[in-house]
Amino acid sequence: MKTGFSKPKPTAPVTVPWTQRDTVSTVVIGILAVFTRFVGLTSARSNGTPVFDEKHYVPQAWDIARSWFNPVLGGIESNPGYGLVVHPPLAKRLEALGEMVFGYTPLGWRFVAALFSSAVVIFTMLLARRLSQSWLIAAFAGTIALCDGVLLVIGRFGMLDVFILLFVVMAAWTLAGDMRQVHQRFHDAYEEGIVNPRLGFRWWRFATGVLLGLALSVKWSGLYYIAFFGLLSSFYDLWLRHRYGVKNPVRETLLKDVPSALASIVLIPAVLYVWSWRAWFASETAVYRHALSDGTIADSDWSWLTKLPEAAAGWFYYHFSVLKFHSELTSSSGHSHPWDSKPWSWLVASRPILYYSSTSSDDSRRMIYLFGTPAIWWLTVPILLWAAWAWITRKDRRVIIPLVAFGAGFLPWLAAFDRQMYFFYAAPLVPFTIVLIALALGELSKRGKQLNWVSRQIGPITSGRLAVVVYLATVIGMFLYFSPILYGYRIPNGIYEQLMWLPSWK
Repeated sequence: MKTGFSKPKPTAPVTVPWTQRDTVSTVVIGILAVFTRFVGLTSARSNGTPVFDEKHYVPQAWDIARSWFNPVLGGIESNPGYGLVVHPPLAKRLEALGEMVFGYTPLGWRFVAALFSSAVVIFTMLLARRLSQSWLIAAFAGTIALCDGVLLVIGRFGMLDVFILLFVVMAAWTLAGDMRQVHQRFHDAYEEGIVNPRLGFRWWRFATGVLLGLALSVKWSGLYYIAFFGLLSSFYDLWLRHRYGVKNPVRETLLKDVPSALASIVLIPAVLYVWSWRAWFASETAVYRHALSDGTIADSDWSWLTKLPEAAAGWFYYHFSVLKFHSELTSSSGHSHPWDSKPWSWLVASRPILYYSSTSSDDSRRMIYLFGTPAIWWLTVPILLWAAWAWITRKDRRVIIPLVAFGAGFLPWLAAFDRQMYFFYAAPLVPFTIVLIALALGELSKRGKQLNWVSRQIGPITSGRLAVVVYLATVIGMFLYFSPILYGYRIPNGIYEQLMWLPSWK
């Protein structure tokens, strides 16, 4: 006689077909995203020149636009005024496309960034839809993303962060597609009596690798997402093989899944990263292109690079120089900045960063901050705790990707806390916070008692649904309330002081 509990039968992933509601809500949110990103896009300027850190990246993009070899190679960043270009070229190549169309103008250097910012809102919404299989939860996520100050401002300036932000969110979306697809393949094989299937080519995971390669080609922090997403993909495969009764699932995962994961999520990004430097390799005048032959490498700390061919030696020397620059940009070595912020402050957006400022003699000012909407950012810690609880106690797998993606954008910075940091490093965190909030709102909308006093006026509604409506209204209201420091309206100093709720915001 058998005793104990039998193992529950595996179930297929739930799939809800795309409906007209999905289309309508996505189109409406998309139109609003474009409008909010492009309205007044060129108003912040300094006598027609770039502002804040645009002064680094806009001239580099213009270098690329002016030295454009051909559609395949693109151009190079000579940028002699700064001595060293410290980020990979892809984002500046994209920014250069706008400058090639609209010239060296605010519209030229911000146009592509605003497009990417609009797409971030859409793909945050699509990620929530794919994880939840609910158009309503996706609409929650889209509404919240539309009203976050960080996601707005980050895409209205010609800097790099919005580019890596979109590629990371898209990579999370494609990874969610891969996880759903491979789950379905396991289940189909299980229904056919196949216990240890080969899964075939995984196009969604391949796309994830491509997007992570693009993220890495914008900033080196893309490495964090390659590591975290690669591990998540492999461990999810291991869980599925265990779930569907594969004998020795660890060995089978190592043999059948890990090699393809390494190819898609490590090798593909590495190849794309090198490809992003193709103009540098093709140019004879690129920075450090001939560092070997001119003796620069022989006199450096990396003289062993002299054993490499000319192009490879110069390219690695360039990278080691950039790595040295970043490693020395620390608080303990004397570097300081009035808007420096550490990772733990990002969790509550306690130290925004001033992008633009203009005062006048009539007791008024224009200020633009990279500023997180408090109704969103102040929920970061509670929503992470809720998601961890939902994962551990309720086995809610919907929260896994947002949690892991948040960890990829946050935990590595804790290890480097001595480095000079700014709030815009936290931009990739908020889409995943928003997705988790939307999932929690979806759960909340199903709970609570029916409110008869409200139902008599507007129809059946529960306390949970009312709480969701109140929260979304609060998010929208806060966005409108803080819009003067997001769009840079000229306001009296008294109004500005009223907006500065915390001393650390100034």
